[in-house]
Amino acid sequence: MRGKIRSLVQAPSRRTLRRAYQGLVLASVLALAPMTWAWLGSSGHRAMAEDDGWVRRMPETQAALVLGAGLYAGRPSAMLARRLDIAAELYRSGKVRALLLSGDNGREEYDEPTAMRDYLRARGVPDAVMVLDYAGFDTWDSCVRARRVFGAERVTVVTQEFHLPRAVTLCRTAGLEAFGAGDDSARRWAATTYVSAARELFATAKAFADAMILHSDPVFPGPREVSLTRVLDRPAAQPGAPGA
Repeated sequence: MRGKIRSLVQAPSRRTLRRAYQGLVLASVLALAPMTWAWLGSSGHRAMAEDDGWVRRMPETQAALVLGAGLYAGRPSAMLARRLDIAAELYRSGKVRALLLSGDNGREEYDEPTAMRDYLRARGVPDAVMVLDYAGFDTWDSCVRARRVFGAERVTVVTQEFHLPRAVTLCRTAGLEAFGAGDDSARRWAATTYVSAARELFATAKAFADAMILHSDPVFPGPREVSLTRVLDRPAAQPGAPGA
């Protein structure tokens, strides 16, 4: 009887263990490959918007591309508000000439770009330098539309630090000369930041598929907009000057 029981609970063979190990290694590589792609693709092109003198070290670009991050009671969430503050600082310092506000307006009662514009307007940023993209439904769509629809060539992407590698790499993959300014949200909202950072593993895998495998088009790929071009074609005004 004991021999029969032992035969039923035999340890896995070496071959089975080797295959299981190889499968685990392969799964790990596949899971980490998109994150590696995002980090390497953005290396040297992103900066923290918290360090002393960070604005001085940022390159000059045509526009700050501010990515939507949710609304609460019709107003920008805390993380989105921080992105907008960073973008305003870039504008006032002369590092960008326009602000491209890209967010979700997929339904009438939810309008991220307008809420973003209203927030910046209340803080003294002139309407004349703000361009609204109502179809920035995700990061890839925002990057592709910035290039194809609005004609941007060189932008500074503004988001949180945990999102920055994916955002910058996607924009560079979309054909933009992109740099990034990231908020260290863990200083203010640690729990929310860690949850969002954990989600980046899955979001980056989707981004890798969209950009490198499927070459997905945005939900709304056009028509071509000239609003950003008009801002950039105007003579540069000193931030804070009348009419600026």
